[in-house]
Amino acid sequence: MIRKLFCGGMALGASIFAATAAYAQEAAEAAAAVPNPGNNAWMMTSTLLVLLMILPGLALFYGGLTRSKNMLSMMTQIGATAALAMVIWILWGFSTAFGPEGNAFFAWGNAFLLNSSPETTAATFSDEVISEYVFIAFQMTFAAITAALVLGATAERMKFSATMLFMTIWLTIVYFPIAHMVWAGGGLLFEMGALDFAGGTVVHINAGVTGLILALLLGKRRGYPAEPMPPHSLTLTMVGTGLLWVGWFGFNAGSELEADGIAGLAMINTFVATAGAALTWMLVEKLMGHKPSALGWCSGVIAGLVAVTPAAGNAGPMGALVLGAIASVVAYFAVAKLKPALGYDDSLDAFGIHGVAGIVGAIGTGVVYSPALGGPGDPAEYAMGAQVTTQIIAVLVAVAWATIGTLIAAFIVKLLTGLRVSHEAEVEGLDIAEHGERAYN
Repeated sequence: MIRKLFCGGMALGASIFAATAAYAQEAAEAAAAVPNPGNNAWMMTSTLLVLLMILPGLALFYGGLTRSKNMLSMMTQIGATAALAMVIWILWGFSTAFGPEGNAFFAWGNAFLLNSSPETTAATFSDEVISEYVFIAFQMTFAAITAALVLGATAERMKFSATMLFMTIWLTIVYFPIAHMVWAGGGLLFEMGALDFAGGTVVHINAGVTGLILALLLGKRRGYPAEPMPPHSLTLTMVGTGLLWVGWFGFNAGSELEADGIAGLAMINTFVATAGAALTWMLVEKLMGHKPSALGWCSGVIAGLVAVTPAAGNAGPMGALVLGAIASVVAYFAVAKLKPALGYDDSLDAFGIHGVAGIVGAIGTGVVYSPALGGPGDPAEYAMGAQVTTQIIAVLVAVAWATIGTLIAAFIVKLLTGLRVSHEAEVEGLDIAEHGERAYN
C-alpha cells in the first residue's frame, strides 16, 4: 500500500511538474510576444513623420511647383488621395499586401481587419514584436504617399473624379501586389532576396513609372513647352522640401521596425545621402552653365532621399553619400535633358526624380551592401554580381507591373469618366473649375 501510494504520488508529482513546465513555457512564449513599448513608441512616431511627409510636406512641395491657378487643386488631390488610400488600406489593402494567407503575388485573409485587435502583434526583423495596429498604420502611410507621389506627373490637367477612381483601381492591382512581392514573406521578390529597405521599388519606381505612363496618356499641358510654366512659389516648395526631409526619417529609419542600431544607420544615411545629393545637383547646375538654384537644391534633396530609401539600412554612410551623389547627377540629366529630348510632360518631374533616382538607388543598393564598401552584408556570403542581378530583376518586375497595371486602370477610368479636364477648365485653372475655390485672392 505504501509503495502504491509512493508511486502514485510520484506520478502525480511528475504530471504536475510536466503541466507546470508546459504552463511556464506557454507563459514565456506569451511574455515574448508582448510588444516592446520603446519600439511601439518609435513606430508610432515614425508613422506620424510619414504623415507629415504627405500633409503638409508633399502638398506644399508639389503645390508650390504648380501655377497659382492650380495650387489648391494640387493640394486637394494629394489630401483626398491620401485619405482614400487610408480607407482602402483597412478595407482590403493590408490584407492584399500582408495576408496572412498568400502566394508570390498577393495575399488575403484579413479583409476589413477582422483578425486584428489591440492584442495581435507583427514581427520585426529580430525576435521582437510590435502591436499589429501600429504596423498597419505605418504601412498605411506608405500606401498613401505612394499614390500621392504619382500626382506630380499629372498636375494641372487630370480630373479630380478620374484621380479618385484611378487611385482606387491602381492601389488594388498595382501597389498592394508590389508591396506584397517585395516586403511580405512568400512574396516573389522577397524570396529572391531583393533588398529594398524602405521602398525604392515599392514606392518610388512604382510611383515614378505610373506617373510617366499617365503623363503620356494625358498628353501635354496646354502651351507646353512653348509657354513658360515656372513654379508659382518656390518658397512653399522649399518649406515642403524641408518637411519631406524631416518626415523621411520616419520613412527610412522607421522601416527597421525597431529603435536599434540599424535604425540609427538608416537615420545617418538619410542625412548624408540627401546632403550630398543636394550639393551635387547645384554643382552640376553650375558646371552646365547655370546658377545654383533653390529649385536645384530642392530637386537634389528629393533625389538623394529617393536614392537612399532602398539602401538606408543596407549601406554604410560613405556608400550612402556616393549613392546619393550619383543618383542626383543621373536625375538631373533625366529632368534637364531626357525630358525635353523625348518631349513628354512630366509636370513636376515625378518620373525624372522619383522614378530615375529610385532605379539608381535600387540597383546601387546591391553595390553599397558590400561589406568591402562599408555595407552590412555578410563577408562570407555576399556576392555583388548576384545581388546586383537580383536588384535589376526587382526593378524590371516593378516597372513592368506598374506599367501594365497603370494602363489597365487608366483604360477603365477613361471609359467611365474620362481622364482630362476640358480645354476651358485647364485655361481657367483647376482651382476654380474643379473645386470652386482660389488659393489666392
